[in-house]
Amino acid sequence: MRKVLYILGQLTDREVEWLAANGTRRTILKGQTIVTMGQPLNSIFFLLDGEMSVTVDRIGEIARLKSGEIVGEMSLIDASPPSATVTAFAESKVLELSKDKLNEKMSADLEFAAHFYKAIAIFLSDRLRKTIKHLGYGEPVTMDDEALQPDELDESVLDNVYLAGGRFDRMLKKLMGSE
Repeated sequence: MRKVLYILGQLTDREVEWLAANGTRRTILKGQTIVTMGQPLNSIFFLLDGEMSVTVDRIGEIARLKSGEIVGEMSLIDASPPSATVTAFAESKVLELSKDKLNEKMSADLEFAAHFYKAIAIFLSDRLRKTIKHLGYGEPVTMDDEALQPDELDESVLDNVYLAGGRFDRMLKKLMGSE
């Protein structure tokens, strides 16, 4: 879950509310694919609940995603087709946000764009560090290791984790109809 904290920790409450209000909550059934390797992707997804499997052709499963993960962020950044397929391992709930709508918001609101891109950069940096360690360059860790490493995040990111946790809880309640 801490992955979403990178995003929500960099955004303001108003910006998080915009994400929740402009995304579509979807239920993804077990076995349903939301991202297909090599196929254009028109949305990004915030995994609210459930579990997804990430697979790559000729390799197999490379990761298991859980609540708080983001899917499709790389294709948002560089407009290339996805490099993996993402399939629901169990029934899951996602917040789907259209790339067009998100890009429109970022063009109109430069403060939001700066916050969002910084958050994505932190998120991708964390993923790259884990991948490097996973490939044997440093202490071995699993790709879904939730334990914070001593040198993993700078203090400015850690300062926002508490706020981000509250934002994610409020977003979940709103999207799940509990609020």
